[in-house]
Amino acid sequence: MLGYENEPLISVGIVTDKKITFELYGDFSSYGFKHFFSGRFEAEIVNDRIICKSDKEKIEITDEIIFEPQDPESESFLLRDVVIGVQFHWERKEKQRFTHSLKLLKDNGNIVAINIIPVEKYLTSVISSEMSAKCSLQMLKATAVVSRSWLLAQIEKSKTLKSTDTKYQSDFENENEIIKWYDREDHKLFDVCADDHCQRYQGITKVTSEGAKKAVKETAGIVLLEEDHILDARFSKSCGGISESFENVWEPVKHPSLSAVYDYKFIADDFDDDFSKEENAVKWIKGNPPAFCNTSDPKILNQILLDYDQETKDFYRWTVKYTQAQLSDLIKRKSGIDFGLIKDLIPVERGFSSRLVKLKIVGTKKTLTIGKELEIRRTLSETHLYSSAFFVEKFGEQDGVPEKFILRGAGWGHGVGLCQIGAAVMAEEGYQFDEILIHYFKNAILKKIY
Repeated sequence: MLGYENEPLISVGIVTDKKITFELYGDFSSYGFKHFFSGRFEAEIVNDRIICKSDKEKIEITDEIIFEPQDPESESFLLRDVVIGVQFHWERKEKQRFTHSLKLLKDNGNIVAINIIPVEKYLTSVISSEMSAKCSLQMLKATAVVSRSWLLAQIEKSKTLKSTDTKYQSDFENENEIIKWYDREDHKLFDVCADDHCQRYQGITKVTSEGAKKAVKETAGIVLLEEDHILDARFSKSCGGISESFENVWEPVKHPSLSAVYDYKFIADDFDDDFSKEENAVKWIKGNPPAFCNTSDPKILNQILLDYDQETKDFYRWTVKYTQAQLSDLIKRKSGIDFGLIKDLIPVERGFSSRLVKLKIVGTKKTLTIGKELEIRRTLSETHLYSSAFFVEKFGEQDGVPEKFILRGAGWGHGVGLCQIGAAVMAEEGYQFDEILIHYFKNAILKKIY
């Protein structure tokens, strides 16, 4: 069925640049070379070849080279100027340290640095990079299972696409609509990337407690299954009270275990969740419904939100304000389309969490519907709007052109699958990791596959 006998190795794309500086701590071997490599190197493309230079030596490689440590547990390598938070408001560069193998690959005039590492070692870093390793053990264990499931599901999906030579389409355009979704199918040279586009992976840089190691060890090989397939499990920071269904964010394929769920012990009876009626969506977003993720407890938030995540204070319900000049300029730059002055932002389709799946932008020069949720978030923010669960208020209209827009929204992220802040609250309330998972992934089953 699943074909796993042992823990697999995966390849993680860390950084792509014209020149890469790296340091090998220990004795690293490479196929075709009799001696070991260690110390600081610079790698760049010269005459369509990879040139690696240190103070002592210079080597040339046609396409790729792999540096393998003699002792993967104690030896490591460091990469400088690794960009984290790509296109998010916390984007910055870091130096990061990794264990196991370093692969350098030539790609269109750039060098790609790839970490080849066992799945469980990767996961130990992921759950420490995505949140504080000081999280409760049950929260860390739940996250480990979700991350493992997602990772292996992506690899299986890539194998299927390659074996069937299927062209994966993630956008549909005509004169009235541009509908796109963003997943990881564009990664051809490695299994996953190291940033939020896939899962945050920062090597051993962020492993700060034994909790992460224990969580991975105690759940090793356990995944979420839907029927006989590994579930393409997802997580985001805050669902905003209701999680979203997979098909409203990514490809139009329904997964029963990735459908919308209320993030609480009971359904709030003051709200109508038929969000095809805009008045219901507005009431929901304006409201303060009970939910596991509706918390301001610093003890819990400090577990989930890393330093740069804590730059965001209001995530369960939030407000963003734009002047006409700001919004029209922003949309033009981010979409590459000149809509003129923005007259209106009209909800066309909402998902089960009230997140917008389609939004019509009405301008003085052009009218166009865009989607899905991440395309909407990217178009309406310098980085990423917190979520697409929002409604719009307009002020100061003159000749049908507003002077000011206020976006009032709910949640942080796409909202599909596990809600990290909600899950952290559940763990604090005594829920075990399997109970947390079944709350967010209805009808899924847990199974150890290697």
